Amino acid sequence: MDHSIKAEELFVNGCNCSQALVLAFSDLTGLDERTSMKLAAPFGGGIGRLREVCGAVSGMMMVLGLLYGYDDPGEKDARKKQLYKDVQALAAAFSAQNGSIVCRDILKNPPSDPNPTPRSEAYYKHRPCSSMVVFAARLMDQFIADHPLEK
Repeated sequence: MDHSIKAEELFVNGCNCSQALVLAFSDLTGLDERTSMKLAAPFGGGIGRLREVCGAVSGMMMVLGLLYGYDDPGEKDARKKQLYKDVQALAAAFSAQNGSIVCRDILKNPPSDPNPTPRSEAYYKHRPCSSMVVFAARLMDQFIADHPLEK
């Protein structure tokens, strides 16, 4: 499945960038829609419009953790090292394509007030957020293809 189509559709229909990623991959993560939406809600706009780590990147990392993370502290050494290596590789690939993983850098230092920008045709023409969501979903799909999930 191409999750980028679903992620873009979710973003265009009102989800924030992080929600769009987490919800698009719910077929693999097993999270229900409400849980996916609530979990990812604070990460839009670079974490609550602070313009820090791009919400699409945060969403991608949540999906990575849900699919490949560890839940037994006793396993932490090997699995933690691999997970962090994968985090860094995905972040580097995103940054190589987009110049950064930081929202304010990607958006060229926009204001960071807490009020969401209304979504309009002008918004989508001016902001690269939709393409960030698509790219992050494609990157995650490629990662999954290269690292098949255990059944």
